[in-house]
Amino acid sequence: MATEKTKPARWIAIRRYSSLISYGAAFVSVWVALSLWSLSPVLRREPFTFFLVAVVVTARFFGFGPALLCAFLSALSIDFIVLPPMFSVSASAVDLERLGVFVAIAILVSSLARQKSKAELRAERTRREMAAIVEDSDDAIFSTNPNGIILSWNRGAERLYGYTSEEAVGAPVLMLTPPERREEAQHNQQVLKQGGRVDSYQTERMRKDGSRVPVVLTVSALRNKRGEIVGASAVARDLSVQKRSEEAIRRSEKLATAGRLAASVAHEINNPLEAVLNLLYLARHDPERAQQYLSMAEVEVHRVANLAQQTLGFVRDTQSPSRLDPALIMDETLILYSRKLETKGIRVSRRYSPKLEISAYSGEVRQLLANLVVNAVDAMEQGGVLQVRVEAAHEWSTGNSGVRITVADNGSGIPADNLPRIFEPFYTTKVESGTGLGLWVSRGIVQKHGGSIRVRSRVDGQRSGTVFSVFLPFAHQVARVA
Repeated sequence: MATEKTKPARWIAIRRYSSLISYGAAFVSVWVALSLWSLSPVLRREPFTFFLVAVVVTARFFGFGPALLCAFLSALSIDFIVLPPMFSVSASAVDLERLGVFVAIAILVSSLARQKSKAELRAERTRREMAAIVEDSDDAIFSTNPNGIILSWNRGAERLYGYTSEEAVGAPVLMLTPPERREEAQHNQQVLKQGGRVDSYQTERMRKDGSRVPVVLTVSALRNKRGEIVGASAVARDLSVQKRSEEAIRRSEKLATAGRLAASVAHEINNPLEAVLNLLYLARHDPERAQQYLSMAEVEVHRVANLAQQTLGFVRDTQSPSRLDPALIMDETLILYSRKLETKGIRVSRRYSPKLEISAYSGEVRQLLANLVVNAVDAMEQGGVLQVRVEAAHEWSTGNSGVRITVADNGSGIPADNLPRIFEPFYTTKVESGTGLGLWVSRGIVQKHGGSIRVRSRVDGQRSGTVFSVFLPFAHQVARVA
C-alpha cells in the first residue's frame, strides 16, 4: 500500500519538475536572444526578430504558457535594454507602438506554433496507434515497393506465412504465391501500377514450409504526397478455420441427405426383396417352373443392387470430377424419391435434351438435385406437378455454354421478403424439419463447379410456385478453364 500511495506524489514531483524546466526555458530563450542581439551592430538593427524567434521556439517546444512568459520577458527586455533610453522602462510613442505590435505578433505566433505542435503530436500519436494496430492485427499485413519487394511485415504475417520479419523484408512477394497462381499475382501488380485496386477475393497462398493456406486477399496502391504510386499494401486473412467449419457442415448436411434417403430407399428395396422371397418359395414348390422364377428373382436382385449403387453415389466422395449425364442423374434422383412422390400423388413432367455432358463430382451433383427435388415436393400439396428440365443453355454473364437444370413446382411459393435470404446458412422456412443448410450447400456445390443458381417464386393462390434454375458449364469448357 505504501508503494501505491507514493505514486501520486511521484507524478506530482515529475510534473512540477517538467513545468520548472518549461518556464525556465523562457528565461533561457530571452537570454539567448539578448546575447545574439548584442554580438554586433549589424544584428542590432532588427532586435524584434531575435525575440520573436525566441517566442516561437519556446511555444514550439515548451508550450503556450512558457511562450507567453517569453513574450512578456522579451517585451520587458526590449523596452528596458534594447530601446533607448536603455535601462529605463520609458520609451517614445513610436517605440511603444512597435512594442505593442511585437507583443501582439508574439502572442499570435505562439498560438499558431502551439496549434501546430498539438497537430503534430496528434498526428504522431495517431501514427503510433495505427502502427500498433497493424502490428498486433491477426490479419497478415505487409507492404511492397513497385517491384514487388517486401518492405514491411507484421506479426500476423509471421503467424500466417511462417516467415519472420527479418526473413521476409527484402524478399520478393512472389515467394508467397503458388507456382500455378503466378499469373494472378502479376495481374494484381499491373492493376496497382495503373492506379487501380484489387478488391477482396478468395485465393490461396504458400507458407514457408510449402503448405497451402486459403486466404481473403485485399491489395491497395500506396501513394506519396504527390499522388505517385510508391508501392502496395496487402491484407490477407486466414480462412483455414472457416473452410474446415464449412466442410464439416457440408459433410453433416450430406449425411443428413443420406438419412432422408433411407426412408425412401427402404421402401424401394423392401418391395423387390419381398418379390424375391415369394419367387424363391414358388421355385421350391414348383420345380418345373423353377428356372423362370429364379430368372425373375435375379431381375429383382439387380434392381436392389442398382438402388444401393445410386444411394452410395450420394455419400461417396471422389478425388476428381468425371463426365456425367445430368439427365440420367435426375432420373436416378427421382427414382430414389419415387415413394415420396407417389404418396403425395405428385405427377412428374420431364423434358431432357439428349447427349449433354458436364464435368462434376457425382455425389455432389446428386446431393444438389436431391435438395431441389425434396424442397419442391415438400412445398406441394396433394396432387401437385413437378416439372424437371435438362437442356442446353448459354450463360450470357460469363459467355459459357452449358446445361440448364430446372426444377419447378406449383407449391406454396416463397414470400418476396424471404427470397434474398434463402441461400444463407441456417435460414429455413421449415421450422420443424429444416436445417437451413440445404440451399446453402447447393449454392456452394454449383459455385464449385463454375456454375450459377437462380430462383424465382410467386405467392398468388392458384398461380403460386417456385422455379430453381441451375447452370453448369459443359465438360469441355470446364477442362479449358482449368
